[in-house]
Amino acid sequence: MARKKFFLVSGIILVIVFVLVYVGVSMTSNFGKTKMQVTAEDAAKRLNKLYSNIAVKTDTPVKGQIDLNPIDIGESLPEISKFPITVKNTTPDNFVEIFSSIEKAGTGVDGWLTEAATEFNKAGIVVNGKPASVKIRNIASGTAVDYIKSKKYVPDAFTPSNELWGEMVKASGIKTQLISKRLVGNVPGIVLSKAKHDALVEKYGAVNVKTVTEAIANNEFSMGYTDPFASSTGLNFLVTALYTFDSKNLLSEKAVQGFENFQANVPFTASTTIQMRDAAKSGMLDGFVLEYQTFANAPDLKGGYVFTPFGVRHDSPLYAIGDVPQNKLNIIKKFGEFVTQEKYQKEAEKKGFNGLEDYKSELPVVGGDVLTAAQKLWKEKKNGNKPIAAVFVTDVSGSMAGEPLNRLKLSLLKGQKFLGKDNSIGLVSYSSDVTINLPVGKYNTNQQSMFVGAVESLQANGGTATFDGIVVAIKMLQDYMAENPSSKPLIFVLSDGETNEGHTLKDVKGLIEAYKIPIYTIGYNANIKALQSISSINEAASINADTDDVVYKIGNLFNVQM
Repeated sequence: MARKKFFLVSGIILVIVFVLVYVGVSMTSNFGKTKMQVTAEDAAKRLNKLYSNIAVKTDTPVKGQIDLNPIDIGESLPEISKFPITVKNTTPDNFVEIFSSIEKAGTGVDGWLTEAATEFNKAGIVVNGKPASVKIRNIASGTAVDYIKSKKYVPDAFTPSNELWGEMVKASGIKTQLISKRLVGNVPGIVLSKAKHDALVEKYGAVNVKTVTEAIANNEFSMGYTDPFASSTGLNFLVTALYTFDSKNLLSEKAVQGFENFQANVPFTASTTIQMRDAAKSGMLDGFVLEYQTFANAPDLKGGYVFTPFGVRHDSPLYAIGDVPQNKLNIIKKFGEFVTQEKYQKEAEKKGFNGLEDYKSELPVVGGDVLTAAQKLWKEKKNGNKPIAAVFVTDVSGSMAGEPLNRLKLSLLKGQKFLGKDNSIGLVSYSSDVTINLPVGKYNTNQQSMFVGAVESLQANGGTATFDGIVVAIKMLQDYMAENPSSKPLIFVLSDGETNEGHTLKDVKGLIEAYKIPIYTIGYNANIKALQSISSINEAASINADTDDVVYKIGNLFNVQM
């Protein structure tokens, strides 16, 4: 009996000692480690556990035929009818069509030119001995320039946000005549949180592009700006930054070095203003760029942010484009005179225009050739010494069969020309299980050929395990970055958004947050909200591909992010 009692007590003691040792090891295992190290180790354990639950197979890559022809922007542009006519001409033949930037040719606070043009058409104005009218098409300035430069569609006139776009059209060889330097006043600006603005003033004495770029180069705060290929404010900010680095030569070695130092600490370039503002609301950014007219109409920005103007003014110049006959030229001139009347300028003030009239452009208008070179420089240098490593996660479930999968393939085959040769890419496809179609590798000619072959071989069948595909992509990127630590990881998910198998968003959200990998989503016949919920985790963009401009949209997305 005593012997049994001895073994029982000994067993209890051993259990207690084991528990104490286990707890001690657990409590001290993270001793001396930073919070970031602990989080990274926890994320790695979580990733490995999720990955082990997924059926993953690896395909043997097959090469496809690559297209070595240069990018043809005109080919990717949709039919012009994609962009709405906000004012219809009221005369059958004596009229002009005008491309207008979206901040003034929409509706509500963005409808100033729409309303003024409607009044012009009602006024019974006679030009060339006959009643005249205008047709206004709402189209972003950068997109309008792509149509005009490619000659896919050339309007009679063009009123972009600023003169930079007019210079780019002129440099492309398209005849461009400046009719009016200003239809309505506007100014681009840097919007900073009040606390960050005051801190910069205290340290640097003022807030301007020079002090902002210096502060960002010193990693003192985070700021975002928009795509300089598409956004008027983004293009303006790019050339203004280059000007502050070297006012004599925007493309000098000194300017390039200054830009690289600054860009190294820019967390991301936004595809849209909405994406950038959402990042600011989340606390990811201390500052961003915006037009004053938008700022004036954003009550959520008024209290906690300060607007500081920069660069070339955005005064909506008016140009005649191409070989415009004299009768049309007369209508364009008459329209320019009409909308600058005091009555319409006062209406513009109510919509946030014509503010900050004392601000003068702080740099001369830059020639179109230099602007094009600056865009090219941005594309080459925007990632600094951190090349992109991206995995494309493609939905090949049964619900993608037919047109959705065909559009997905077209998107990737056309869009891959924008990927950038210094970057690395891989491809994953998923249905009920996950296939690694192409491991992550440097995007040279060989990898490009295998990428094309992998895309062309995709076939749709089975269920939809979207988050399993994302977990596999994260694992691929972490393995790649273990050997290439300077790379910047990205994921692109192309799907219809309907997950019905495998892991859920709840299962993987913490993992996505821990790794901070932006996940850009592109939806085909999609549940867009489901995809947006994935992209919003790390402030990435979501694109609806159910439109005929999907190739153009994705080309722009890849151009910005890759």
